[in-house]
Amino acid sequence: MKASLQAKMGQQMALTPQLLQSIRLLQVTSLQLEQELQQLLERNPLLEQEPEDEPLPASAEAERAGLEAAAWDELPEPMFLSGGGYAGDPDDDPTARIAAGQSSDPRQRLLDQMALRSTPRELALAAYWLDCCDDRGYLEGPPDALAAQGASQLREELAGVSADELLAARQRLLDGEWPGMAAADPRECLLAQLRALPPGPARTLAMQIVSGHLDLLARHDQAGLAAALGATSEEIAAAVSLVLSLQPHPVEQPPEPEPAYIVPDVIAWRANGGWQVRLNTRSQPRLRLCAYAEQAASGHEGMRGLLEEARWMLRSLGIRNETLLKTARVLVARQQAFLEHGEESIAPLTLKDVAEEIGMHESTVSRITTGKYIQTPRGTLELKQLFAVRLEGADVSGAAIKAMVRRLIESEPAHAPLADDAIAALLARQGIRVARRTVAKYREQLAIAPARERKRAAGGGTRMARAG
Repeated sequence: MKASLQAKMGQQMALTPQLLQSIRLLQVTSLQLEQELQQLLERNPLLEQEPEDEPLPASAEAERAGLEAAAWDELPEPMFLSGGGYAGDPDDDPTARIAAGQSSDPRQRLLDQMALRSTPRELALAAYWLDCCDDRGYLEGPPDALAAQGASQLREELAGVSADELLAARQRLLDGEWPGMAAADPRECLLAQLRALPPGPARTLAMQIVSGHLDLLARHDQAGLAAALGATSEEIAAAVSLVLSLQPHPVEQPPEPEPAYIVPDVIAWRANGGWQVRLNTRSQPRLRLCAYAEQAASGHEGMRGLLEEARWMLRSLGIRNETLLKTARVLVARQQAFLEHGEESIAPLTLKDVAEEIGMHESTVSRITTGKYIQTPRGTLELKQLFAVRLEGADVSGAAIKAMVRRLIESEPAHAPLADDAIAALLARQGIRVARRTVAKYREQLAIAPARERKRAAGGGTRMARAG
């Protein structure tokens, strides 16, 4: 083999702390930002807070944000964030590598984790099985029947898909990031969790208990377990303790957020026959350079560093505010019907739709809507609530259909509650075709009991029963 040297040119720029700061500021909440700005004011004497009795006119605010955004646009994009040579797809934004906030949808959280090691086809197969699961992570039907149904349903989307391939994908879910996901029953879920543990005598015994002696475990009959498995009471106690340490269902819940006051970042209202949107200037202190900043920094190395820090922070704040305002205006414009008429009118809208309209990457839209709230006549809403996924085969969003399901159940006759298939038929008359299992899933998400339980509750004097 002949060795050779080749010269190759490419653009690159390091991911500096300042750039990381600008990206991170897109995602922080208003309360977090206020705390950071107060700390910055304390350590940087070249920054000062604008007096609250000097309101900034709307035109001046927009002009300043526009100038700051223009300054940002002078930087190379998106290659400057790659931290090295860039030779990939120019639409592939490296900022996507910086973690965004976790989705409240467990299905999306799991798919995000799987995306690191799975192909698009494997993700599509996993998404099918997750759609077949209830909110706890258990399948809503027999695996073989669901696999046959999926092979027919996904034939156009995934060429050559078979029931066997779908069953293999379910097995990967069972033994994947969330052990037990897509299990057919608690026994299968517990066994998957045990397989994920390090091998040892206690695990082996625990798997035998779960496989064939759950009835004895449920009765707390450790003596019966010891006799059935030929083990000592100490060994049985260790195995039982291991089983009891497992999760009863596979869905992992995100950590509970710390309670905090909600401060709207954006305000939207109807005026002059349309919708107006502006930033809530009271959600964060307005900063500016001190009048003596340039003079103080001249000839002093340390002060020049503080001046650069102050300028970059002001620029980053301008980018954050401009991005937030543009995103909020698009969301309000696309969801006018929802703001005026309610949940049944919410339109399908994705991060990609908004990103294309404002000319930014989806990851930027995801960050700027994380933990941000908008004050509307319908109440204070999280910006994420204005996104809605289009239900396959329908022209409306899943959130709108969920609201329709709730309305139909709330208006049903007390003596004759609507079954899930009856609700699906009523929706079909309105041109919205959904499967019975989809109606059942939405009903469970609304914490509404099945028809037979609602009928019993109505007979006992209670109009609607809530699912346990």
